[in-house]
Amino acid sequence: MMTVDDWLKRIRLGEDSTLELKRVVMRSNTKVEDPHPDSLADELAAMANTNGGTLILGIDDVSKQVLGIAYAALDTVEKWLAELCQTRVDPPLDIITQHIELPDAAGQHQPVIIVQVPRSLIVHKSPNGYFKRIAHAKREMKPDVLARLFQQRSQSRLIRFEEQVVPATALEQADPLLMRTFVRANEGDPTLQLRRLHLLADDEGLPRLSVAGVLLCTTKPTQWLPSAYIQAVAYSGTVNDPSDQLDAKDFEGPLDRQIWDAFDFVRLNMKVPARKFLGRIDYPQYSLRAVFEALVNAVVHRDYSIWGGRVRLHMFADRLELYSPGALPNSMTIETMQMMSMPRNEVLSSLFSRYYPVRDSGLGREYLMDRRGSGVDVILAESERLSGRSPVYDNIADIELRLTIYAASLSE
Repeated sequence: MMTVDDWLKRIRLGEDSTLELKRVVMRSNTKVEDPHPDSLADELAAMANTNGGTLILGIDDVSKQVLGIAYAALDTVEKWLAELCQTRVDPPLDIITQHIELPDAAGQHQPVIIVQVPRSLIVHKSPNGYFKRIAHAKREMKPDVLARLFQQRSQSRLIRFEEQVVPATALEQADPLLMRTFVRANEGDPTLQLRRLHLLADDEGLPRLSVAGVLLCTTKPTQWLPSAYIQAVAYSGTVNDPSDQLDAKDFEGPLDRQIWDAFDFVRLNMKVPARKFLGRIDYPQYSLRAVFEALVNAVVHRDYSIWGGRVRLHMFADRLELYSPGALPNSMTIETMQMMSMPRNEVLSSLFSRYYPVRDSGLGREYLMDRRGSGVDVILAESERLSGRSPVYDNIADIELRLTIYAASLSE
């Protein structure tokens, strides 16, 4: 951790590609007059689009003098900063703030705000365009540079999105029990095994968790990937009406736990009436095998690079709707889904088909994923057999895939 002397030495050396200094001018400790929010948003986005960096508020960038921020204004500045990161940067920018005291020229301690900006997994647009950090200044990116950056940080790069390093992570932040799933006694050094499986990646000589590593090996992936969860809601009626809501939960654990939690949510909330002829026979609304396949597909094939795009599970009286972020990968279409198996997230697909056994024999498989790519066939056949209606896939504006599974009739 940086000491006061460390910060003072860094400030004396002045701004560089990873350090920005800004004085703060307040009006009656209730409103920030300087820096301008658009200009500061550009600076922060530029750092995130490059290699990350640090902003110190309360320092004159020319004289490098510690000016500080009034104690009474610290909360106002903090809220103003958080607001501009959420509303003036697209997608919103995650930052880490720290309040410390530094001595001014007279030796008096003055409060300043240190803002850490991690290198982002995605490209951010700020009020005046797309910027990157070059030396001590921001520079607007030309179209060819911007295109390359989008390619590097998108699903289309040669290193897939799920293999990319997640900034500010370390091996120690992974849960030992979750990592044990992938470590085999006869296959050498555990760290090398995790690297081979793309759960760890190299970041300028430092081992960090990859996107896949965060999703599978941490207890709460949303700490780094805020949209990596399943939102589940059950309604008594047939429309999305809050007054009809019966149950609602967000599942934020590692991906395999999310699948099982969402599966249990469906099992607990669907109706299973019994009919008695010679004996009791249960007739569930949905094929649990089809629901399981649908949930696995939604979690494994979704686009994790889409900001704000979580998997949504909505249960209604007459149907189940499952929304998965992202257009269909590669050249797939709704019409070819049964004939093609082209996973978006190959690391997740591979690991789910090799390391996650399924102990429920009624689900008709040995592992979470079937290497043969038969999931869509199972969803369609099982659901139509039960309800008499074939499920429907819809590609919504090329940013979301919706699956509708119709409930079986509950009439005698």
